[in-house]
Amino acid sequence: MTDTMDWLEAIGQDATLRHASSDELTTLLAAADASEALVAAVASGDSAQLGREFGEHVMHVTQSSQTYPQREEPIPVPVPVPDEEGEPNKDPESVHNLPAQAA
Repeated sequence: MTDTMDWLEAIGQDATLRHASSDELTTLLAAADASEALVAAVASGDSAQLGREFGEHVMHVTQSSQTYPQREEPIPVPVPVPDEEGEPNKDPESVHNLPAQAA
């Protein structure tokens, strides 16, 4: 597997290897005694062939987002009304329900 990683790194760094045709690269890798999985992946153009060598591991997680249901009407928020002196009134009868602000 280390040789395969080295070959993949070399192909990524060398433009002549990176842009070579699959036939040219397959011939080069076979002559250099690269792994069968790498030669097969290059010949077929299917990177799944490398799964035999590296092992098949899922390297991604399903993306999800949290959504909240939309309500028809906003939930009222109790707001105390100040008394004549400007102090918050503790009387429950003086609390007004205002619509909640949309986030």
